[in-house]
Amino acid sequence: MPTITLPDGTKKQFDGPVTIHQIAKSIGSGLAKAALAGKVQGELVDTSYLVETDAEISIVTGKDDAGLEVLRHSCAHLMAQAVQRLFPSVQVTIGPVIEDGFFYDFAFERAFTPEDLKAIEKKMNHIVKENLEVTRSLMSRSEAIEFFKQKDEKYKVQILESIPSDEDLSFYSQGEFIDLCRGPHIPTTSKLQAFKLTKVAGAYWRGDSNNEMLQRIYGTAWGDKKDLKDYLFRIEEAEKRDHRKLGKKFDLFHMQEEAPGMVFWHPKGWQMYQTIQSYMRSVQNKHGYLEINTPQLVDMSLWEKSGHVDKFGDDMFSVSTENRLYAIKPMNCPCHVQVFNQGLKSYRDLPIRLAEFGSCHRNEPSGTLQGIMRVRAFVQDDGHIFCTEAQIQDEVIDFINILEDVYADFGFNEIIVKLSTRPELRVGSDEVWDKSEATLAKALEAKGLDFDYLPGEGAFYGPKIEFSLKDCLGRVWQCGTMQVDFSTPGRLDAQYVAEDGSRQVPVMLHRAMLGSFERFIGILIENYAGEMPAWLAPVQAVVLNITDSQADYCNAVRNTLIDKDFRVEVDTRNEKIGFKIREHTIQRVPYLIVVGDRGVESGQVAVRARNGDDLGVMAVDEFSTLLSKEVEKRGRNSSAN
Repeated sequence: MPTITLPDGTKKQFDGPVTIHQIAKSIGSGLAKAALAGKVQGELVDTSYLVETDAEISIVTGKDDAGLEVLRHSCAHLMAQAVQRLFPSVQVTIGPVIEDGFFYDFAFERAFTPEDLKAIEKKMNHIVKENLEVTRSLMSRSEAIEFFKQKDEKYKVQILESIPSDEDLSFYSQGEFIDLCRGPHIPTTSKLQAFKLTKVAGAYWRGDSNNEMLQRIYGTAWGDKKDLKDYLFRIEEAEKRDHRKLGKKFDLFHMQEEAPGMVFWHPKGWQMYQTIQSYMRSVQNKHGYLEINTPQLVDMSLWEKSGHVDKFGDDMFSVSTENRLYAIKPMNCPCHVQVFNQGLKSYRDLPIRLAEFGSCHRNEPSGTLQGIMRVRAFVQDDGHIFCTEAQIQDEVIDFINILEDVYADFGFNEIIVKLSTRPELRVGSDEVWDKSEATLAKALEAKGLDFDYLPGEGAFYGPKIEFSLKDCLGRVWQCGTMQVDFSTPGRLDAQYVAEDGSRQVPVMLHRAMLGSFERFIGILIENYAGEMPAWLAPVQAVVLNITDSQADYCNAVRNTLIDKDFRVEVDTRNEKIGFKIREHTIQRVPYLIVVGDRGVESGQVAVRARNGDDLGVMAVDEFSTLLSKEVEKRGRNSSAN
């Protein structure tokens, strides 16, 4: 007679073994209908799973993250079944869940076309209507190999042959389709009501470029059609906002094969870059950071001593000269320790906060490069705080306070916080890791921040807090980080004189707010769809004449505003004013200043915001005040948008 404990603490007793479906039905018919899976003692299982002993149970539906994972995994099977029905000669390989969707890799004699995707999706809907029961069964490895050999599924056979021979394997069947899978899966195909196939791409078998090329079909699946519609809208919007397209449209940057993963900044893009750097320099100076600059090439022995070669050796560029091997700096940490080590420090000197806009290079695989979001050459707003153990919490809290203000200035108010704990491969004792993780958790609690743990995701030298931003499309971008490091300073001989006269090793806090400048600018471009707040806009205003007679006055207005440190251009081309307004509006210039004969006579200008609002006629000084106030607001509810 198992006793079932539900998430709200309610207990239900049954006369004998009971399935997840039966438990859901005992709670309510609506829940039974919505049930996709269950959790038994936290483990995800099918609705057919038989509970025979006392257990904590929760019912999983399409509104849960776990339910979405089950839906998406089941949709991968649904797609594979549809593909095999349409193209019997196709070979099915693997089909996992990914963020927001799923994919399956297929071997087929020809390339899938957009028309094929439509046909596959149509067939998937037919299978949904068939309401096929999804059942789980077990086979030994040898039985499974023989089974798939008879079906001439050579890729499945290869997968099975790589699995230990003593394992019993689970399989899921729906109609004529059967696939090797751990599960769980939905109870029937009718549960799959909201899905869409999105694209086809190439993929090497088992991710190895030495193997044959397969075809990967991607799809997305959601709990209901509204969520699917919302997702497809976000994807469409994201496509419009792609920073690579907008970078070209607004003449911000370009990239080319001769320098893969490295950015060629154009004047407008570099202006934005410099504005952000100047802002961050001001913030850091205000909060006691000392800016430094360290070499690009450093002897490989330093990176061996710091432990980076063991951990990141494959990602490091190197160069050899005069019988010495140098690393092109992949990060700044060891170099900052070298600056700290110059001259003996006292406990009275701590904390010492060093900051660098450090230019780094990492040998990222070519297949992972993505515009300026994932590059090989980048600059970080990197900082390292050398402090005592007693100072850690105050420094972490102070950093979070600064970070919240910085993100708000860029227009981001929703911050997601996660605490990454010790990985398997790490340096330092468990005692040190316990202390480091507890200190970071206490700082977050002292700030009253909600956070989740990311077990095993810490750096090799210490735990870290990750700060992620949510943009206007609901996408999450991990940017800021704060890491506690008890190990690196000692490995690199950093010391200070403690109050009792002894030599002690300082704690090193690694911190960044924006992370990579390149990536952060890409995020800004996509978040604002190129309509940058006035403080970030490469060109803040353009002065336009109606006829040639106003050209001199237009130049005078421009010069007046430039003298006030605004970024202003003048357009006195012999074009109609409507044409010029449209052109600069498309370029997302925050303000357009139109000058006619009456304006020249009165010393005034007509001002138009990029959203089309007519702000009226005003003196140049009045516009200067308006623009100043807009710049001062930074990204906090800018009105020029």
